[in-house]
Amino acid sequence: MPSAVAQPRALPVPPWMLAVTAMFCVQLGSALSLPLIEKVGPAGTAWLRLTAGALIFLALARPPIRSIARRDIPALLALGVTIGAMTCLFLAAIDRIPLGTSVAIEFLGPLSVAALRSHSRRALLWPALALVGVLMLTEPWHGAVNLAGIGFAVASAVGWAAYILLTQHVGDRFSGLNGLSLTIPVAAATAAVVGVPQAAGHITASVIAAAIGLAVLLPVLPFALEMTALRHMKPAAFGTLMALEPAIGVVLGLLVLHQQPSPPQVFGIMLVVFAGAAAQRNGERRPANAYLTPE
Repeated sequence: MPSAVAQPRALPVPPWMLAVTAMFCVQLGSALSLPLIEKVGPAGTAWLRLTAGALIFLALARPPIRSIARRDIPALLALGVTIGAMTCLFLAAIDRIPLGTSVAIEFLGPLSVAALRSHSRRALLWPALALVGVLMLTEPWHGAVNLAGIGFAVASAVGWAAYILLTQHVGDRFSGLNGLSLTIPVAAATAAVVGVPQAAGHITASVIAAAIGLAVLLPVLPFALEMTALRHMKPAAFGTLMALEPAIGVVLGLLVLHQQPSPPQVFGIMLVVFAGAAAQRNGERRPANAYLTPE
């Protein structure tokens, strides 16, 4: 029998707050991953983090294998492969170009989701404003062009757009952490294709410990928070709210990496924060049935 649609429970906090917390975890985890990338490579880091994350999710939630309907299998596999590929691609990008630039390019994914899924021309103002803020925030005209790094970031943007839509679909079908306990192992297996050869011979006890710690920041906390938030938000609102992510990256760059933003970057932060706040207004979702394609 087809699986029943999981109705979202009421949240003690606004869903946009969960999304912002998830973004903070993603950016902090990305910044702290750079030393690990130097030891085992981008794909090796992705594989180790996702494997540790998969083990954590499996410990927290038993995968509901017997309750999976056939129609849900393609979405579960697609989400797992997307997470695995997106993680490898983004880490490969930040290994070649600055973190802020990588995040800004990757943001084009959720920005596209917000623009394409919006049913109001007026709502397109917020993605446009956010894009201007992202450009001012990262100042791409000041850096040397690394085509490989940009290519990885663009590919990651495509993965991020797919991730948003697939996560909402899977989140509507499976309650709690059940969806993640099914998809993160698939993501780890996807990353293993390139990650295992890249990390071979470089895995030590300290590397494993670092991977476990980083797995809590990414993927465990942000993916759980994002899946919960997407049960209560429209894709357009969630996608545009992602405009805050480059701003969070710059703030963490200042606090963790001691990178001082320029005046144009400060103004860019103000623009993306304003666009994100405006996008989350009236962003609550209707019941899940209204957003699922009839089958």
